Amino acid sequence: MAITLFLATALMVFVSFVCYRKRHVPVAKTMILIMVAAAFYALGYAFEVLSRNLDEVKLSLHIEYLGIPFVTTLWLFQVIQFTGTAATYRKRLALLLFAIPTAVFFFHLTNDWHHLVYERYDFNEHGLVPLYTTVKGPWYKVHAIYNYFVLLCGILLFIPMYWRSLPIVRKQIGILLLGAIAPMFCNLFFWTGSTVDLTPFGFAISGIAYVWGFYRFHLLRLTPLAMAKVFETIRDGVVLFDYEDQIVTYNQAAGEVLPELVLTKQYPADMGKVLVDNPELLAHIRSTTEGDERFPFHRFQGNRTRHYNCSLSLVHDSGKVLIGKLLVFNDITQLKESETQLRENARQLSELNEFKDKLFTVVAHDIRDPIALLVNLTELLGDELTAADLEHAGVVRELKGQVQSTFHLVENLLDWYRSQKGKVVFRPLGWNLQQVVRQALLLVGSKAGMKRILLTEQVDENLKVIADKEMLDLILRNLLSNAIKFTGSGGAIEIGAVLEGDLIVVSVTDNGVGIDEQTAELLRMEEPALKAMAPVDESGETRFGLALTREFVRIQGGSLWFESEPGKGTTFFFTLPVSNDGGREEDAYESYFGGR
Repeated sequence: MAITLFLATALMVFVSFVCYRKRHVPVAKTMILIMVAAAFYALGYAFEVLSRNLDEVKLSLHIEYLGIPFVTTLWLFQVIQFTGTAATYRKRLALLLFAIPTAVFFFHLTNDWHHLVYERYDFNEHGLVPLYTTVKGPWYKVHAIYNYFVLLCGILLFIPMYWRSLPIVRKQIGILLLGAIAPMFCNLFFWTGSTVDLTPFGFAISGIAYVWGFYRFHLLRLTPLAMAKVFETIRDGVVLFDYEDQIVTYNQAAGEVLPELVLTKQYPADMGKVLVDNPELLAHIRSTTEGDERFPFHRFQGNRTRHYNCSLSLVHDSGKVLIGKLLVFNDITQLKESETQLRENARQLSELNEFKDKLFTVVAHDIRDPIALLVNLTELLGDELTAADLEHAGVVRELKGQVQSTFHLVENLLDWYRSQKGKVVFRPLGWNLQQVVRQALLLVGSKAGMKRILLTEQVDENLKVIADKEMLDLILRNLLSNAIKFTGSGGAIEIGAVLEGDLIVVSVTDNGVGIDEQTAELLRMEEPALKAMAPVDESGETRFGLALTREFVRIQGGSLWFESEPGKGTTFFFTLPVSNDGGREEDAYESYFGGR
């Protein structure tokens, strides 16, 4: 019997060692104390069995009482930790729980003075074990009643948790219950008249159960409290069903999705009764028997329709046997509402685009043509007044300049609109650059002559470029018009071109006032054309024209930049790809002008 008790002690020390490796978990720390206390109980009892006189028996009992008063209370404290009970005042509760065990320990330590635990020790004349039988005192009986009360409290804490827990947690609860019931059952034999205390062997059974739980069900790896916190803090609604499609438990988020879950007071509950108002949801849950399923779900709550993506998963145990189902509600209401809002925004944007198209149609047909006619009339009127040398000739010339400037802006707007709508057809051909430049100079010659501006070109007659003729004309027209606008009377403008590798760099240089800082900054930031036209004034028109010019240069495969010094002038540079096919350039040029 002593050997068996020593083996039980060794087993409980081993369990303590296993728990020590998980000592960062508070429940594991308590398990260490339980096993150490039970080990002292078994070890002391082994020595009691081997005792040869009363002094050795008393010494053995002192060893036993290092564990006997505390082991059951430690188990209850472990249950409290495991279930998460009284988390806010657990330390004060511990002091209260261990008051009686501590008193029993000191009463036994001083038992020879007052005999409150054992009244006397009687020699056992009828057997070898135990050598002495004890007559129990009042505090022994108090401690026995307290122990059974503690065990009952622990069981009552476990029962509601057992029914609401996941299967893996239920198995952990069962192991911890076995750890308490086995010693209690063995101790009952002692109260029925048996002279041999089998309680230490009950703790040995507990130790075996705990070791099995460690390696089979991950005992103490994650307590139900931690699982419950994870379960409740999941933002998605989660409902757990058993293999009979009964609702076992749910989290708070699921209660917000299905308020009928909260109204049901007792679980497990019949799914058909709880979810009777959701027949489609019931059908999905019942029909899913193989594999996982995803489906939409929506219901009207709080003056709005809430939308969910549902995921129904099958839960299997280690043997691949179906033990339940897990339903997860992922709230996508905000996503759905945002999608609806995006559709509405797209509809409004489409209407705005249609309005913009109509607006530009009006500009193209109802504004451009009258302004073009007005330009011709002002030119005729200006020529007549100048020839007649009338006093209002200057006013008419100013009026003609304003009308031409407005017409130029309208032309730029229409060109930009066609480019944005994809209506500008890019047809690159080979062109003689000198001839194209001279044509552009002829078109602006009269405007420059009015300000006595000298126009010159320094372009090699052999330079040929690949470009779209209409775009190139627009580029030169804009750059020359801006140069004339900001060059004073008697100034000079020069167009030059040089060959650099596979590119031709074209320059337009004037000795005017230079570029204002706002326009220069906008061109460096490469703002969109629409932002460039924000100020509706002369500078705003210039910015818009330059932004449009830059876009057309890019379409040609080149780039635009400038150098400017206030009061001294500006030079704009842009690049075009060089053409090496001499025949094609001449044919293109002749066909272009011949067609006109």
